[in-house]
Amino acid sequence: MGLYAAFMVGILAAIFGGRPGMISGATGAMAVVMVALVAEHGVEYLFAAVVLTGLFQMLAGVLRLGKFIRIVPHPVMLGFVNGLAIVIFLAQLQHFQIISPDGVKEWLSGNALVIFASLILLTIAIIHFLPKLTSSFPAALAAIMVVSLLVIGLNLDTVTVGDLASIEGGLPSFHLPAVPFNLETLIIILPYSFVLAAIGLIESLLTLSLIDEVTNTRGRGNRECMGQGIANTVTGLFGGMGGCAMIGQSMINVNSGGRQRLSGVAAALFLLMFILFASPLIERISPWRLSLAQVL
Repeated sequence: MGLYAAFMVGILAAIFGGRPGMISGATGAMAVVMVALVAEHGVEYLFAAVVLTGLFQMLAGVLRLGKFIRIVPHPVMLGFVNGLAIVIFLAQLQHFQIISPDGVKEWLSGNALVIFASLILLTIAIIHFLPKLTSSFPAALAAIMVVSLLVIGLNLDTVTVGDLASIEGGLPSFHLPAVPFNLETLIIILPYSFVLAAIGLIESLLTLSLIDEVTNTRGRGNRECMGQGIANTVTGLFGGMGGCAMIGQSMINVNSGGRQRLSGVAAALFLLMFILFASPLIERISPWRLSLAQVL
């Protein structure tokens, strides 16, 4: 559901949104809210909630509420950016742990820790120093490719995406939420949809403002509300979990030269290609290298 949402939200928000160059997809900020709904009522209610979330966001666009993001103080923007980097970094610490034969989590040590830490430092070095040498190739992509080829070529024992989960799948298909269309269902999903809509718009509009600052241009907040609303409404009807703008991927895209809508569309299409055709290759990449690129 997350991968389908990343594709559908990504391509629709890129086409209809108000900030060229911004990348959208399934996000952890919204997933946190979804957990309680799915645990208590099931996944079909999540799809219905995502559809209603999109309608709320489009209503915000119609009411022109996106303009109010301009009054957010600059310190809040800095806190938002650095806070997300810290959260992403802390989430990677779990990869420094392994499951012992007794079923207990323990920290890496010895040669395994040396190899792991060395690969991380190499990734950081490539991302930091390559832009000083050339801007013709994205540093994050270069780091992922170089270190992944090194791991595969030397057959180094390290955690990969495939160890966590498979990303293989097919094309998303239309799926009307299998819930009773009555007042009781509305009462259940209404508070979740309202919170999801607010979180999605806040994160998207803060990311929009950050990209405005980096590129010295001006996005359209109200159109972004409409774009996010369209994306979530459609995603909920195709079995996706919903999403919003992603600051890590957006900054990688903008810093790599992706300033137009085509970059967002291409990102979504490449993701779909990975799901359909290239999952065996992606699953050989270490997950912390992908997240490290966002942190840096």
